[in-house]
Amino acid sequence: MLTLKHLADEIPNLIPPGMENLSLDSTLQELSLYDLSIESSQPGKEVAKALEANSLLPGAIVLEEGQLLGMISRRKFLEAMSRPYGLELFMKRPIKSLYSLISTDTLIIPCNTLIVETAKRCLQRSPELVDEPIVVEVEPQVYRILDIHQLLVAQSYIHELATNVINQQTKSQMLQTEKMASLGQMVAGVAHEILNPVNFIAGNIEYLANYSQDLINLLAAYEAEVDPVPERVSELLEEIELDFLKDDMQQVINSMRLGAERLVKIINSLRNFSHIGEGQQKAIDIHECLESTLLILHNRVKYKIELVKNYGKVPAVNCYSGQLSQVFVNIIGNAIDALVEKVAVAPKTWQAQITLTTEVVEDEEKSWAVVRISDNGPGIPLEIQGRIFETFFTTKPVGKGTGLGLAISHQIITENHQGKLNVRSQSNKMEDFSNTINTEFEIMLPLD
Repeated sequence: MLTLKHLADEIPNLIPPGMENLSLDSTLQELSLYDLSIESSQPGKEVAKALEANSLLPGAIVLEEGQLLGMISRRKFLEAMSRPYGLELFMKRPIKSLYSLISTDTLIIPCNTLIVETAKRCLQRSPELVDEPIVVEVEPQVYRILDIHQLLVAQSYIHELATNVINQQTKSQMLQTEKMASLGQMVAGVAHEILNPVNFIAGNIEYLANYSQDLINLLAAYEAEVDPVPERVSELLEEIELDFLKDDMQQVINSMRLGAERLVKIINSLRNFSHIGEGQQKAIDIHECLESTLLILHNRVKYKIELVKNYGKVPAVNCYSGQLSQVFVNIIGNAIDALVEKVAVAPKTWQAQITLTTEVVEDEEKSWAVVRISDNGPGIPLEIQGRIFETFFTTKPVGKGTGLGLAISHQIITENHQGKLNVRSQSNKMEDFSNTINTEFEIMLPLD
């Protein structure tokens, strides 16, 4: 995770000591907290001594029989002492008498609260309280004091860190977009060049099949008319194994026909996928888009993972087909990664499975084309489900992926298509080999 120490390397003397390791998720327990608790029965001079001994103390916590009564800030205490007869009135009397006169609403916050969230709550207080210290509960019934100045300084540096992170994310997304656009152009060009000779082969296979059948018929007629067969011809027939050749030739031609058809489908899928930077939306068949994606990923799926297709009746959807293909590739690719990891430790009887479901639903008075991609893999831990769409967040080892897949997918669906991308997952132990669905991504695209 990026921390303030990275900023300090770029801007010398920017980060105060003790704040180098702050991050966007830093909490109050990472800041310097002051420990000064006074029983309400003690005289005011005890507070005066403590404040004089440590000029950085922002105030004192007041307890009554060990229970929190409130807090007296340094500013409030010194203001009371500077009043006429303040020293005579409060120095020797119990601190409770002073507290009853100057007490204000004390902000008490758990120590695991984010620094940014705490700063926001502090600044929402009334103007007369905005400079008052905060009471931090570090444990049940255990309290410390946090200086508001230190909190705001930390919040300021975290804000600068956030700005730096956003700038880096923006640059990375721009680079990724440019990279995908360049890759799309290259793939489109290569696919176009391959498609021409493939179409030539596919188009001539039928002629080849007809010609070969004509030759076989001619040989059959020759055999029927010529008797006996010349010795040289008989030797050649035996040498080339004519009967086997006639049977096998049709199989070879059929194999070539299937191979050419598959090549055409793969190339068309690549051409559709290469339309990442297309400028206009167009109506597409969502099922064709899914099938094109599966064709691209077929080599990773075919041996170990079962595909279940529950396709419903879905009308054409206006979208950017290349971008949508990229979303499908990212989500199905992640499912494959999770399943392959589980297959490695699973018994032979367990079947990895990816289920594709499509349908039309009515929600919020709108019609949506819905694509659900689910798997029976290990699931996503609850603690990271809220972060999977963050840029650069990844659970994969260093060098495996960029951390941009789901973030870009979320952006494509929500921003470029005004749709929704939802995830439902229950974390499952790797030792659990039941066939229940553990992770499901739901893509919702508006039809209106």
